[in-house]
Amino acid sequence: MPPNLSRAQQSPVRLSRRVFLRAGATVIALPALEAFGSPVTPANGPRNFVAVGTYLGWHQNAFFPTQAGRDYELSPTLNPLAGLRDHFTVFSGLDHRAPNGHNAWSNFLCGMNPGSWSLDQMIADSIGQQTRIPSIELTAGSGEGPRAMSFTRQGVGLPQIDRPSVLYRRLFASEADRARTEYLLASGESSLDMVLDDANRLQRFLPSRDRAKLDEYFESIRAVERRMERQRAALGEPAATTTYKLPNYDPVTPNLQIEAEGILYDLAALALESGQTRVITMFLHGLGQVFSLDGRQLVAGYHGLSHHGNDPVMIRDLVAIETAHVHCLARFLEQLQAKKTPEGKSLLDDTIVLLGTGMGDASRHSNANLPTLVAGGGLKHGSYVAVDPQQAGTPLLGDLYVTLMQRLGIETDRFSNASQNMNEVLL
Repeated sequence: MPPNLSRAQQSPVRLSRRVFLRAGATVIALPALEAFGSPVTPANGPRNFVAVGTYLGWHQNAFFPTQAGRDYELSPTLNPLAGLRDHFTVFSGLDHRAPNGHNAWSNFLCGMNPGSWSLDQMIADSIGQQTRIPSIELTAGSGEGPRAMSFTRQGVGLPQIDRPSVLYRRLFASEADRARTEYLLASGESSLDMVLDDANRLQRFLPSRDRAKLDEYFESIRAVERRMERQRAALGEPAATTTYKLPNYDPVTPNLQIEAEGILYDLAALALESGQTRVITMFLHGLGQVFSLDGRQLVAGYHGLSHHGNDPVMIRDLVAIETAHVHCLARFLEQLQAKKTPEGKSLLDDTIVLLGTGMGDASRHSNANLPTLVAGGGLKHGSYVAVDPQQAGTPLLGDLYVTLMQRLGIETDRFSNASQNMNEVLL
């Protein structure tokens, strides 16, 4: 009979949502399937929230389009999102009226008081307890000391996972199975091989649409495993142009930030699809080491490039890094768009994705006019909304957050120093 099911539960319409595949210490959570029944969702709204923030902001001239409205032309930085144009909205002119400086960058999710209860943790405290992992905090790129982006109600900064293998083990392996997972990744085998018999038995009790979805989910897991294995193999060799030896299994060094980011996004998509969490944050650190991008060595490190002083060559390389970040985001959104929920809508419509920063202009250490993008969530998208911060009664970034929380079914009418909403823009 199917794994974790009694004989009385073998009918497809009676399967429990909390079904796992097990073999020894190996445990793999399954995605939401029609046969499992639908978890409770507020007014058919989205169930998930993902926030992506950069420590060094976004170069505004390359991020913001030049014309507001629905007929805007995509900016250079956002061009990788061209195929998803109807699934996101761009905002300018929004901020929290927070203090300036790198030390205040965490205002992105915290509002006007950096280091206070962050948006993602407010959401996790409300809806995250319905899943195995209330929230997952990720970071791509090691930096100069810890930089928390998520803060508890008590103002405690939460640590972030920077190693894809650690996130993989948290999602798909028990504590007792860590050594086995390392072995599987190193050998090119799949954790799915360990649960193949249970998977085959489960397939027989599922309707055809669920069988197809399960096959797609398993193939996604295998693809991530293959990508991680290739990364491990490449990192086992010293770089050709330096005597510095890279770590032997995870892309955590500054020059591998983009690679780490892509794998973490892949695993984040799997975490949402399998229903193990509803809340994920991704912190994109600012690094000092000079590295190559698309075969070309940058003229300075990421942090140095952010202090470009309007030098066109430095701006060119800064925008190249930021565009690479957006390429990773676009691939993540495309994955969510392709995956379906039991109700038949896309996982992207089931997930609000917030891209932004607490640093409006790193070159001047300004925390005003924060580049912001919202995707998915079944919201009304396709526009560039240019807010005039000089106009009386203009909304704050927190007003946008109020709308996002309400869309997730959270009853609130304020965030930090904001007490309005932006429902008329997105709903």
